[in-house]
Amino acid sequence: MPLHDREKLNKLEDLKTKLFNKDYKTRIERRDSFSRFRSRNLMDSWQKKEGEDEPIQEKFFMKTSIFKKFFIFSIIFFILALGYASYVFFGNNNTVSNDNINISVLSNAFTAGGEDYPLLLEITNKNSSPLLLADLVIEYPKNPDSTSSSDNEHLRLSLGTIPAGGIKDENVKLVFYGEQGSTRQIKISLEYRVEGSNAIFVKDKTYDISINSTPINLSIDAPADATSNQDITLNVKASLNSTKSISGVMLKVDYPIGFQFEKAVPAPSLGNNIWTLGDFAVGGERNIAITGKMIDVFDGEQKVFKVWAGSQSPDDNTLIDTVFNSSQQSVNIKKSSISARLLVNGVYQSSYAVDTKTPIEAQIQWANNLETKINNLVIQAKLSGTAFDPSGVSAGQGFYDSSKNMIVWDKNSQSQFGEVSPGDSGSVAFSLSPLSLFSASGGILSSPSISIDISITGSQSESGGTPTQLSSGESKTINIISDAGLSAKALYYSGPFTNTGPMPPKAGSKTTYTIIWSVSNTANNISKAQVRATIPSWVRFTNLFSPNSEDLSYNDTTKEIIWNIGNIKRGTGITDTGRNVSFQLEFTPSISQIGTMPVIINDATLTGHDDFANVDIVVNKTSLNTRLLSDPLFQDASSRVVK
Repeated sequence: MPLHDREKLNKLEDLKTKLFNKDYKTRIERRDSFSRFRSRNLMDSWQKKEGEDEPIQEKFFMKTSIFKKFFIFSIIFFILALGYASYVFFGNNNTVSNDNINISVLSNAFTAGGEDYPLLLEITNKNSSPLLLADLVIEYPKNPDSTSSSDNEHLRLSLGTIPAGGIKDENVKLVFYGEQGSTRQIKISLEYRVEGSNAIFVKDKTYDISINSTPINLSIDAPADATSNQDITLNVKASLNSTKSISGVMLKVDYPIGFQFEKAVPAPSLGNNIWTLGDFAVGGERNIAITGKMIDVFDGEQKVFKVWAGSQSPDDNTLIDTVFNSSQQSVNIKKSSISARLLVNGVYQSSYAVDTKTPIEAQIQWANNLETKINNLVIQAKLSGTAFDPSGVSAGQGFYDSSKNMIVWDKNSQSQFGEVSPGDSGSVAFSLSPLSLFSASGGILSSPSISIDISITGSQSESGGTPTQLSSGESKTINIISDAGLSAKALYYSGPFTNTGPMPPKAGSKTTYTIIWSVSNTANNISKAQVRATIPSWVRFTNLFSPNSEDLSYNDTTKEIIWNIGNIKRGTGITDTGRNVSFQLEFTPSISQIGTMPVIINDATLTGHDDFANVDIVVNKTSLNTRLLSDPLFQDASSRVVK
């Protein structure tokens, strides 16, 4: 037998052995490219298994699931639909792309502030389909310092339909404001729809406009340097820089922290920093001179004044609606060559508030800040004000000149003032007592205050030259707090109510009392006034009070009685009718209180705000017990609880 025949026979034998071996696993290649093996149950003979008499083709279709058929059909349908959609939207005959839409700006890239700026736009549709319901939206900043889109102007124009290959021209007039050389950005948006879709598509473009002039020119003239407590003048000039007049111009100045306003010419229209300049004709201008001083500032600080000009807001007359222009000026703070600081009662601040019962202890701290000697140092304190009492001055080591109301310290009273070495410092002191806020002859003082103006001078010697005169100083104001008063009375036989119950009070029995609160005030108006007091657990509020016009309430949880007074005018209870309220309390003594004088109302407290001195006031009144010292018919024997 030939060799190749024997090899074929051996292969057939091997195949036969594998076919009739039950444990043989055939290798099946599937579409997912992973090899799998499965065990085949082989018959011991070539007999057909039961049910295998159907044709092979029918068996295949029976094993194929109907869901697989549906899945295959769905995939085919999706592919066809996707192809159709791609044809519709990306086909050459129906393409709508933002890349084929041009927004061209044909205007200049600069404009004058406050003048009409013609914005010329050309919109070209290079698509093969029309743009439907097209709107042109223009957004631009209203003010120079706009930081959000809500502050911007928005303009919407309807363009209708822009046909395929069509061009739309628009001419829009805008007005820009801002400083010369500043830039404003315009955002131009084209909103449109396409056939067969309700979606809104947007094509955006931005365009920068440069402001080459402003409608209002602002200039600020101020010193480049200033020292603490030195008077400075700020000269502000506003002039029209437009070919058209402007109406309703408003100017506002933002002062830096540490600047104390003193006066301005002309006077401000609102507060101390707002001027209503009115209408500006062509070539018109306004000038404002502001005077003040820098206080509580330190060497090396930089203070910035900022000025705004624009139209007044129709909703708030303290605000600028549209800003035309703004400008700012910096002032550098430098240490003065010689300095004097005034402390009142050990505190250094711009203003003070004291009551008439508190003595005023003043101290002036001086220093030579130069690297050279200062000769003939002189410190002066000028005293004035409605509450200044010349007889209440104690000059310490200084000399008080009553004809000038001035205290002087020089080398006659301070030997070291003849020659002060570099870096030397020290202090001088004096004290004051304010006038009484009310007198029978003079009435009530109006706006009671004491002003103290400090000046320090000296000379700096220079070799071979004329001595340089040095000076510095500062001013302080001491406002006197109004003398507010609170009185509290407990009555039985008097008052607006008829009281009942045993007198003296008897353990286990109810006795009623009338409480009267009264307030008074001297020099300054007091606002947000209120009186509060609590009652003990053995006392009950009867809910009777008079007059009914007063705002009196009782909190049953805290057992607190509250009298909301509101405003107490100056002179209340002195030159005008006083404010008072009466209410009734019920007291039921306990056996444990026999022989005592129990409290029927606890301490009362008056609080409020002194509007002139700009401080809160507090007045306390002690508690009241069953010893009715204010009732003229009361006998002292009725003070204690009896059995």
